[in-house]
Amino acid sequence: MTPKTVAFRKDARNVFFHILTRCNFRCRHCYINPREHGTKTLPVSTVETWLRVLHKPGKASNLILIGGEPTLHQDLPRMIRCARRLGYASITVDTNGTFCHGILDKTSPDDLDYFSVGLDGSSAEVNDRIRGKNAFKRAVSGMEKAIKKGFRLSLIYTVSRMNIFDLKNMPNLLTALGINRFFIQVVGIRGRSAQVGAPSLQVTRRQWASVVPRVARRAAGLGIQVTYPKVFLKPGERFECAGLVADNYFVFPNGRVYRCPLCEDFPLHSLAFNKDKLEPRPPVNESQLFQLTISEGCVMNKLVQPGNLDYDTRGRPRYQVACCLLKEEIHPQKT
Repeated sequence: MTPKTVAFRKDARNVFFHILTRCNFRCRHCYINPREHGTKTLPVSTVETWLRVLHKPGKASNLILIGGEPTLHQDLPRMIRCARRLGYASITVDTNGTFCHGILDKTSPDDLDYFSVGLDGSSAEVNDRIRGKNAFKRAVSGMEKAIKKGFRLSLIYTVSRMNIFDLKNMPNLLTALGINRFFIQVVGIRGRSAQVGAPSLQVTRRQWASVVPRVARRAAGLGIQVTYPKVFLKPGERFECAGLVADNYFVFPNGRVYRCPLCEDFPLHSLAFNKDKLEPRPPVNESQLFQLTISEGCVMNKLVQPGNLDYDTRGRPRYQVACCLLKEEIHPQKT
């Protein structure tokens, strides 16, 4: 099974909407930065207004509702139904699996496409070192309840130095739970991971290349669809920046709207909500950075995650880093 690079789609719009920044877990790799993203919980009326602004008729608008932990918002069911009425092509809720405020009883599998649950280990021993005490037990219990109620689930695993050794065990856990969509992410040096004095969580290029594609192929062999970041371009592959050729919006409760997630630790957002209107911001912002061409590939990676890069004795980059939003997919073989 050969991974397929998923090309950026200009006819689709992806909206990653952080409806709050509060969370009941304290994950070591959390990218939420209260200084830059605020601590506000948006009222449901504001969320509904912004959903209308962000939805573009004629484009397949995909909505991902995020936090913090989005199920901590008691009005999440109303937001989901609003998005469905507006015609969003797909609706996903990214959650830690605790399913707060009785969300599984207040919405139905017809209301949304997926709950996507974050789990960073195949056991409590691995996962809870990253996500906190009892996080594994609570997430697995929540997923089992959701599946019994007929909800479709996907699972997100963020690869870091703390858990890359355990990734190989995840396909069996997914099979046991009955989950057939698996998203493997690479840890971002953002938010909590980027704080001064924080231990490095990044894996090397060699570790990533030797572990992730192999596990993805094994999962696909078990009937699981796998998506993971491309991260590194092969020789001859052309670099493209999603900020220029795709339509992605990362929305935060303080009104900031970014086009690139690597910019989120900085006041570089290219758009902002002002009195419920989405307005462009003056330079300098991320939009100007997208225009820059460098031999390393992604400009923002060079600026904020230089640990991903390597150079030869003449100072030339040995490879290019892909846009962080470029993905590889492996689909199960049809029998």
